[in-house]
Amino acid sequence: MRSIYKSPDELRLMVPAGLLTCQALDAVAEAIRPGISTLELDAIAERVIRDGGGEPNFQLVEDYRHTVCASVNDVVVHGIPDETPLRPGDIVSIDCGAQLNGWNGDSARTFIVPGEPQREDPERWLADAHRTSEAAQAAMWAGIAAVATARHLNDVGGAVEDEIERHLDAGPLGNLEGYTGHGIGRDMHEEPTVFNYRVRRRGPVVKAGLAICIEPMLTAGNPDVRTDPDQWSVRAVDGTPSAHWEHTVLRHRDGIWVSTAADGGAAGLAPLGVTPVPVP
Repeated sequence: MRSIYKSPDELRLMVPAGLLTCQALDAVAEAIRPGISTLELDAIAERVIRDGGGEPNFQLVEDYRHTVCASVNDVVVHGIPDETPLRPGDIVSIDCGAQLNGWNGDSARTFIVPGEPQREDPERWLADAHRTSEAAQAAMWAGIAAVATARHLNDVGGAVEDEIERHLDAGPLGNLEGYTGHGIGRDMHEEPTVFNYRVRRRGPVVKAGLAICIEPMLTAGNPDVRTDPDQWSVRAVDGTPSAHWEHTVLRHRDGIWVSTAADGGAAGLAPLGVTPVPVP
């Protein structure tokens, strides 16, 4: 059985794949606007990855042929890109990964399409979309920061859960319990499971060599979801706007490094008092 811990050389080899994943999402961020389709965004991400010498690792998943998952509005995760034009006020989560030289990166960001939503209560929709995305992003960074000091992986899930709870005063949030983060390395999805909440078992020891993806998934209501007939798209039952944020995090002998952030996570971690250290 393969160890969940990577050698220093292996962690070093993971960094370029994470950076390429980041560059693909940067290109998507620049392109998002009303009228563009998620299928067009998918093509943009694929071009960046292939031009960088990599391969879209989502296309290596059985029965999936796209570079990204594009989850729009009440779809929380695993949405399939299509030709539907994005509308002002849509909330869109783009999950993307690259494999480069046999190693993987995986990351997700949530965007809100500029403009006034054509909805019955546009102000409430936008407020719910923003607070849900902000809570998911903050919870992700809290989990990442915890990797720097955690003794066991359950400490990371606890940090994610605690941060989500701090945002409940602004309105309800549904934390999906059936969907988790994961280890990453030669494969995009490896052990261990990374929960977004506390569980009974302590989980693996957090130490040098651990490479994981932390990815909170939230709705603006309750956590009940259903899978669409396409067998991929996971949708909030209550129809509320939903958000998904994810980064690949490497724990090494000198600290942590977010391989899917161009600055290694410096900007996101600074408010939490953690300084990322490049993989030696």
